[in-house]
Amino acid sequence: MNTFSLKVIACDRIFFDGRCRQVILPLFDGKMAIQAHHENMIVAVEIGEIEIDAEDGGKKIGVCGTGVAQIINNRATVIVDTCEAPEEIDLRRAEEAKLRASEQLRQKQSIQEYYRSRASLARAMERLAAGRKKND
Repeated sequence: MNTFSLKVIACDRIFFDGRCRQVILPLFDGKMAIQAHHENMIVAVEIGEIEIDAEDGGKKIGVCGTGVAQIINNRATVIVDTCEAPEEIDLRRAEEAKLRASEQLRQKQSIQEYYRSRASLARAMERLAAGRKKND
């Protein structure tokens, strides 16, 4: 099967670096699958779950934050602010973050603070969903 080079970079580490068969990225309007010899493009990545089908047949899943993906010449580079595997998620901390963000949304805020609180809530919800899925 055809493979391509993929590198997923978070601000604190490299989440994945190797060859894969497919990667599914969360976008603003849904999900997008990238396979070998995909058209060259740049897309905005949203908060959500990234799914990687590795060359060896293994599957790697991560919860990522916002960022950008570049696909050029059978190489994909994804740069996001955060990316963590479900087993790395602390459910208690994620639940606390969700409660904090929900409370901040209920208070009067500037537009910038509102969007920051909304992003925090979305990130916490994705982390909780992935963490709970891992425990099931």
